Amino acid sequence: MVIAQDENIDTAAMRKIRTEGLEHSQVMDIIFNLTDASGPRLTGSPGFFRAANYAKQTLAGWGLKNAMLDPWGGFGKSWELQKSYLAITAPYYKPLNAFPKAWVGGTNGPKSADVLLITAKDSAGLDAYRGKLAGKILIIDRNDVYSQSFKPDATRYTDAQLDSIGNAKPPAPLDTAAMQRRREQFANQNRGAARMATLLRELAISEGAVAILSDALRGHDGTLFVQGGGAYKTTDPENFTDVVIQMEDYNTILRLLRANIPVKMETEVKTKFYSKDTTGYNVIAEIPGTDPTLKDEVVMLGAHLDSWQGATGATDNGAGSAVMLEAIRILKATGLQPKRTIRIGLWSGEEEGLLGSRGYVKKTFADPATMQLLPAHAKFSSYFNVDNGTGKIRGIYLQGNEACRHIFEQWFVPFNDLGAKTITISNTGGTDHQSFDAVGLPGFQFIQDPIEYDTRTHHSTMDSYDHLIGDDLKQMATIVAAFVYDAAQRADKLPRKELPQPRPAGRGF
Repeated sequence: MVIAQDENIDTAAMRKIRTEGLEHSQVMDIIFNLTDASGPRLTGSPGFFRAANYAKQTLAGWGLKNAMLDPWGGFGKSWELQKSYLAITAPYYKPLNAFPKAWVGGTNGPKSADVLLITAKDSAGLDAYRGKLAGKILIIDRNDVYSQSFKPDATRYTDAQLDSIGNAKPPAPLDTAAMQRRREQFANQNRGAARMATLLRELAISEGAVAILSDALRGHDGTLFVQGGGAYKTTDPENFTDVVIQMEDYNTILRLLRANIPVKMETEVKTKFYSKDTTGYNVIAEIPGTDPTLKDEVVMLGAHLDSWQGATGATDNGAGSAVMLEAIRILKATGLQPKRTIRIGLWSGEEEGLLGSRGYVKKTFADPATMQLLPAHAKFSSYFNVDNGTGKIRGIYLQGNEACRHIFEQWFVPFNDLGAKTITISNTGGTDHQSFDAVGLPGFQFIQDPIEYDTRTHHSTMDSYDHLIGDDLKQMATIVAAFVYDAAQRADKLPRKELPQPRPAGRGF
């Protein structure tokens, strides 16, 4: 039985961090530069590099060492939207709230087109449309109906909800065979629809259709949820023009066409692909450790810098990136001298599958496919991640690492008055701490208030600066700075779980 030890917390350092983080914050200026001043940050795009170079130069200006754009591997083509217009012109005029998916081609100038309703239920049904798609804008029939939720968009966790999160049971042992069966079942369920979509796009391209309209059932009230429109590897062709519109407009067009009322539209989409440099880059910089025996050990903090194209990625994940930059600024401004090296990583390619952090971990620590450990693996302490929007920190996910519970309980004590104390054994997924956890390194994501992340801003055209909460970001940066400093100062590295077994490529996390 392991007996939990009390942490030797530097209370004077905690006071300095609180004062700097809560009273002298620069986090909103930082996130302005990452969002409004940089634009959308699709990996490899001009907007991404504006933000990445701002981060690198800012970190170097604060005195960090080895500030760089660090290549992690091949990504593929990047993409940028340069013009977009879509309107109904008959039976009446209406400009539409619309946004093209990433990596789609343009319309080669303005186009006026009839809208063609596709009612086929499977690939065989598409045969009826052969020879009819030229010069048309396509829309696929469906029967989704809007239903009001009667719930607020923005919420915070209640005490009862936090108690439930904190009292969660330990996760069951990973059943890789069962996971593989579920993945195969999901793939089989969606294979028919995916095949039909592929065939329709191929037919549309071959016959010279103009575009296809898409939407999502939750894309209502002026919000569009827009992501990728197809493959982006260097050798992949341009994807067919695919434009997302809001559900209300999509259903309006369907009702008109079902009633045999012709719908005409005009559109112009201009996009640009970037294939000169298809390498993916992360932003890396560090505060060197000062203890002769511990300076070669590393504590990391990070967040993904890339975003989708529909807005400026303020909550996903400009917030996390700004918090991490501000945490570094706090540590430098207080003059604290960490024993271990503190390294920041701002990742690219997260939205396409944690690609940047996976590439960094693979080349620096270990390949999860083989679990052959590199020397830096033994020198690593911990990684802390933020990627759930603008909501303040309420606690932390242990990711199954029970040995860290008593440590984090003590680290949170100076910030209990800021609403942060919940610790759960639960795992959470979908972000970059998983890349570290996958090779047996302690990686953690903080619990955050939901606010409107899942209802309004995540991967949407509403993910902009105005949806940020400044006081929450200040709290987050202050707590992250404290956790990173505590990890850098403690006598031992953070405890680890058992080393995972190799995971063949394609099995995921």
